[in-house]
Amino acid sequence: MKLTSLALLTVAMTFGVNAADAPKELNLGILGGQNATQQIGDNQCVKDFFDKELNVDTKMRNSSDYSGVIQGLLGNKIDMVLSMSPASYASVYLQNPKAVDVVGIVVDDKDGSQGYHSVVIVKADSPYKKLEDLKGKSFGMADPDSTSGFLMPNQAFKKEFGGTVDDKYNNTFSSVTFSGGHEQDILGVLNGQFEGAVTWTSMIGDYDKGYTSGAFGRMMRMDQPDLMKKIRIIWQSPLIPNGPILVSNNLPADFKQKLVAAIKKLDKEDHSCFVKAVGGAQHIGPATVADYQNIIDMKRDLMKGARG
Repeated sequence: MKLTSLALLTVAMTFGVNAADAPKELNLGILGGQNATQQIGDNQCVKDFFDKELNVDTKMRNSSDYSGVIQGLLGNKIDMVLSMSPASYASVYLQNPKAVDVVGIVVDDKDGSQGYHSVVIVKADSPYKKLEDLKGKSFGMADPDSTSGFLMPNQAFKKEFGGTVDDKYNNTFSSVTFSGGHEQDILGVLNGQFEGAVTWTSMIGDYDKGYTSGAFGRMMRMDQPDLMKKIRIIWQSPLIPNGPILVSNNLPADFKQKLVAAIKKLDKEDHSCFVKAVGGAQHIGPATVADYQNIIDMKRDLMKGARG
């Protein structure tokens, strides 16, 4: 009888330890550079899903810039990101390769493509038809940790014009300004702050609807329904791999496994919510670090250049 009681006590203590290990809070990282109110609104259904599925209180950690989410993942303040910039992931990986795991990559629902493009936009009624037409004009970049908002156009502009962002690419542009995000870049073009600026889009689907995913669609849903009539795309980058879905390796192993399963369940069982959160009609496909090696190498070179 005593032995049975001792066994029960041991079992109870074991379960107690496991229960204590399971986090009560889940921190969802949301990249900055877009309207914070809309981003939180787009992720409310994600919070509701994880709260119920994992019995946690999901906190939406909306950062004003990309760096906030990078530092959150490195400092164990963020547990998961559903829509990460590839360049921001590269920054995390280069500082701590074991900080996060790649859960998957977002894949276009329509044609199965796994990438998007950096594009340069101008006002539709402007005279600018190609990149060279913007010589001597003001230009907007998004965020230094954005792939489409800086890393890819930076590489292309250095090749095309020489120089760096610091000397406005051999003084090709009259000014190069980091606006803080894709939405700010688009608004900067519309309000005349920039003659040209970069943003991101899938370049798949209906132009008038802002394509299947990207910054245009988010803004059209918010308060710019006629956006595509007001702008023109004059340059696009090579294909960039879609952002990875990340979970922190700082989480208890059992809980991390449940979180990964819950992310995949969200995609399958509440797909419309997943689509809102990632900013396009996309689902989860398999991915590993290798899918982002080119971006990691590009980011490493950029960081070396900055130190040099």
